[in-house]
Amino acid sequence: MSVLKKNIGSLFWVLLVCSACSGKSWNNPYSIADTGQNVLYSVFTERPKHLDPVQSYSSNEIQFTAQIYEPPLQYHYLKRPFELIPLTASILPTVTFFDDQDNRLSNNVDAENVAYSLYEVKISPGISYQPHAAFVRNEEGEWLFHNLTDRESASIHKLSDFSRTDTRELTAADYVYQIKRLAHPKLHSPIFGLMADYIVGLKEYATVLKQSEQRQGRGSLFLDLRDWDLEGAQIVDKYTYRIKIKGKYPQFVYWLAMPFFAPIPWEADRFYSQEALIQKNITLDWYPVGTGPYMLVENNPNSKMVLEKNPHFHGEFYPIEGETDDTDRGLLLDAGKRLPFIEKVIFTREKESIPRWNKFLQGYYDASGIGSDSFDQAVQLVGQGEATVTDEMAVQGIRLETTVAVSTYYVGFNMLDPVVGGGGDRRKQDAARKLRQAISIAVDYEEYISIFANGRGLAAHGPIAPGIAGYREGRDGYNSVVYDWIDNRVQRKSIQEAKKLLNEAGYPDGIDQKTGAPLILHFDVTARSAEDRSKLDWMRKQFQKLNIQLIIRSTDYNRFQDKIRKGNAQIFEWGWNADYPDPENFLFLLHGPQKKVGNNGENAANYVNLEYDTLFERMKNMENGDKRLQIINRMVEILRQDAPWLWGYHPKDYGLYHSWYQNIKANRISNNNLKYFKIDAQLREKKREQWNEPVLWPIGLLVFLIVIGFVPALTAYRRHQNSNAAGMLIQKME
Repeated sequence: MSVLKKNIGSLFWVLLVCSACSGKSWNNPYSIADTGQNVLYSVFTERPKHLDPVQSYSSNEIQFTAQIYEPPLQYHYLKRPFELIPLTASILPTVTFFDDQDNRLSNNVDAENVAYSLYEVKISPGISYQPHAAFVRNEEGEWLFHNLTDRESASIHKLSDFSRTDTRELTAADYVYQIKRLAHPKLHSPIFGLMADYIVGLKEYATVLKQSEQRQGRGSLFLDLRDWDLEGAQIVDKYTYRIKIKGKYPQFVYWLAMPFFAPIPWEADRFYSQEALIQKNITLDWYPVGTGPYMLVENNPNSKMVLEKNPHFHGEFYPIEGETDDTDRGLLLDAGKRLPFIEKVIFTREKESIPRWNKFLQGYYDASGIGSDSFDQAVQLVGQGEATVTDEMAVQGIRLETTVAVSTYYVGFNMLDPVVGGGGDRRKQDAARKLRQAISIAVDYEEYISIFANGRGLAAHGPIAPGIAGYREGRDGYNSVVYDWIDNRVQRKSIQEAKKLLNEAGYPDGIDQKTGAPLILHFDVTARSAEDRSKLDWMRKQFQKLNIQLIIRSTDYNRFQDKIRKGNAQIFEWGWNADYPDPENFLFLLHGPQKKVGNNGENAANYVNLEYDTLFERMKNMENGDKRLQIINRMVEILRQDAPWLWGYHPKDYGLYHSWYQNIKANRISNNNLKYFKIDAQLREKKREQWNEPVLWPIGLLVFLIVIGFVPALTAYRRHQNSNAAGMLIQKME
């Protein structure tokens, strides 16, 4: 009897599962409510640490902040070379030059004659912020949520718990307020040191704010920056403001296209300064407030981040012109149409590349990068080495977009470290320089690119990326410290030459003469997945060529940033994507006053060279031309000799996109591109169903086996019942 019940129960559940799953993909990881909707599905690998534009400066953060915040300028989406155009500004800023007597100068005046520059920015009226609780007033005009009581805050656990939201118009004062925030003593903006050298009075303003904070005492969390004027940022009228810059700095206009110079309303600053909200992580660093096309509605950085269309977005239109081949590529089909096209963007955190790749092939991610383990499956080389998708990808309608990234990936040496940096002693510095040069020769980045990047990169000979003024190719541009020029091409120096340098550094055969043991160095990297361990093993082997033991110290990205900021790393791995298309944006990464330790700048190697710094100060304010190029060439040669970085490589970006994902033109300079993208949700749903049809025959086979198993049990049951009936009949007859 028990066997019969067991088989019947099994059959029932199998049939129930089959009926419930019919007609839909069983493996869809998303909410049924989003099926067929105008949603973009993307991924992120590292959780963002800062979403406050005054602090955020990482690529894993700007993919969110650039969609939410709107600086006055942006880059034209389609044109190359990159061209600045207005975003919230009504026209491009005007710049006027003055001497030290406040006399106006001509536009083509030499930099040494300019005492200061005035940038005047006019913003368009009628732009509103996203709905937010910070803007809500009661009937008496008082701020409803700026002074929450304990009782009122008890039921608030996330921003969406507030019962009311409101908006207000964007004004010039909001841009000035954000510029002042660069100097806020608690915010530690990574560009404060750089901007303090340019924006008149910003350094002194930081001192004023720090003193004011001390006078207010620890109990006060809010500094109302409207109470202190900043000479370098002044409001002209409701829609106009001016920025006063020391001397002539032509590259400053590029900064006006970055989130650092996006507006922050004082109401949001006041709202988020409440202790009750800070304790619940309801801060500007967690919940941005912007005027952009999207707003952050869900922030779960360990799992999912969700952007939705800002209902108050002022509206913008797709470009009506581009490059000559943009029409043929279908990039102007939406010319003049209102932006954005996509209603919602769901970012899912994926730490491992294999599940990320599989979900892309199933249609559950709309785009994908290409890992080394999937490169051969995705890409084939045809003709003169031109890359295209494989036949398998083409059948699925997947297309490949490629571009040389305006980026550099490098390994840096902490120049404050006594071993690899040398400290303050000149003799130790010389020894450390030769050690760095030896390692630079030993670490074979051509091999790295071949093995781990499938050839998608160029070995770097300096910090400046291709496509930027100052980048040189061929014999004029090679690093003579690491390479020789042989047979009209570069060839990496031999390991014997590296060992000779190592011996001169005081480590013959890699032996530390002080300890008699092999030299041990430490390599700090962000937490790695299992698939990346081979890269770290490869790096160990490169150092092992010199008999140097490399100890890997792996941590998460936020902890890694803290170690770099405090100078606790010895050797570290990092990269840089250009903020703007000018060599200064790469060369400032090794400018002494921009060092991380003490100045919180972007010079993570804490490199200081007086000649280099002097040349940088001359170069940074010059227009592009032969004189500037000569200075840049000398600066790059100094860096090659000092070798504060292993120059690494400049990556080539390969991206795969499904047929329903449209208006894609890859670049690393412009980051606010989500508004241009378009999804054909109906085509995506159709393809998903085709690619994820349930495979039912194993279940059918299981049902058949259960039925077959059920027959003997039924036969035995009937025989048992018949036997019992016969026994009862005999008993009655007796």
